[in-house]
Amino acid sequence: MTGTRKWVAAVFLLPALVLLGALVVYPIGYSLWRSLFDADGSGFVGLGNYGDIFSDDATLTAVRNTAIWVAVAPALCTALGLIFAVLTERVRWGTAFKLIVFMPMAISMLAAGIIFRLVYEQAPEQGVANAVVVGVHDTFADSSVYPKARPQGQSDLKASGGGAFTTGASAEPGTPVLLPLVGIAPNKVPGDPGDAKAAEPSGDEVTGTVWLDFRLGGGGEKGQVDEREKALEGVKVEAVRDGEVVATTSSEADGTFTLPADAAGAQLRLPASNFAAPYNGIEWLGPTLITPSVIGSYVWMWAGFAMVLIAAGLAGVDRNLLEAARVDGANEWQVFRRITVPVLAPVLSVVLITLVINVMKVFDLIYIIAPQPTQDEANVLALQMFRYLDGDNYGLGSAIGILLLVLVLPVMIANIRRLRKERRR
Repeated sequence: MTGTRKWVAAVFLLPALVLLGALVVYPIGYSLWRSLFDADGSGFVGLGNYGDIFSDDATLTAVRNTAIWVAVAPALCTALGLIFAVLTERVRWGTAFKLIVFMPMAISMLAAGIIFRLVYEQAPEQGVANAVVVGVHDTFADSSVYPKARPQGQSDLKASGGGAFTTGASAEPGTPVLLPLVGIAPNKVPGDPGDAKAAEPSGDEVTGTVWLDFRLGGGGEKGQVDEREKALEGVKVEAVRDGEVVATTSSEADGTFTLPADAAGAQLRLPASNFAAPYNGIEWLGPTLITPSVIGSYVWMWAGFAMVLIAAGLAGVDRNLLEAARVDGANEWQVFRRITVPVLAPVLSVVLITLVINVMKVFDLIYIIAPQPTQDEANVLALQMFRYLDGDNYGLGSAIGILLLVLVLPVMIANIRRLRKERRR
């Protein structure tokens, strides 16, 4: 068209063709050839490596997880990108919001993996995710008062199953019941505990004291309320007769409690709710949630990419179409579903196809975030290929590489066809 001779064009294209052949064509060809040989390359096995791929449990898990990634991650990123792009058009601080959402793209997968490994830590004092979950849980659910407390060895309290402790003798009015506990350092008692007080006897009610039978520096008599021993406030005490709870109360700030006359002749029980371990959040990095957790970190990084591309496409939408639909009586949801989304369909397909190809290669996020005990459950094809290559099994590693290529080819072909159709238009 420009009158340029073909050999001149070939000269200019030659460096790019050489680079393309060295970095793309040759590696593909060598991988295909290497996949036909055994681990060290000394024996020809034909398609044996491909048969081993689908007979190995670890590889089958990787195939399943890769399918989950392809089905979930690109769709989530695209949907969030579309929502962010549409909503930020209507607010003044939309540019600042887009900047914040896009910022994770500026860091590497390695850095993102390290960040989310800390975010998903099990201990609420270290992991942000569980700190939020535990905070919300404890707002609506009562946590145990003294999770590490246990009865003093010489007391009448004995384990009665399910983490509860029950007295052996029955409680009677006029005789205060002593319920000494240990297992907590005096300076570690929650809140600001005061000194324990021996309960006063009552003629028609059951009284008693729950306290920490230990004080710093030692001293005192076991099983008796001594000076400077701390009261345990808020301990639930139940009166149980014939397996049924007949009365319930909680200890006061000085450790004393009072039960009505109905508790006479009943055994006193400290239920397990007083001693249950505190809620420790969700096991994000456990075998059940490891894949969704890693996908969440990927969405955090790539939703900004989808948002920027979709926002660029949205800027080119004819506003007259939107206004005409509103004038005809369409609400915002109808405008979004019937006008905005169909007009943005080419952009959405570009974003979706790009992310599908990208998730096929996900490796570093899983390798960094998933702990070694649960890495098998989070395994994907790219990680399994690395494992084989790291173990010097180049035959199986190359076979998985060719498998990934075969899986990506349909997506690439669909993308090429879409580009040709757009050129014809």
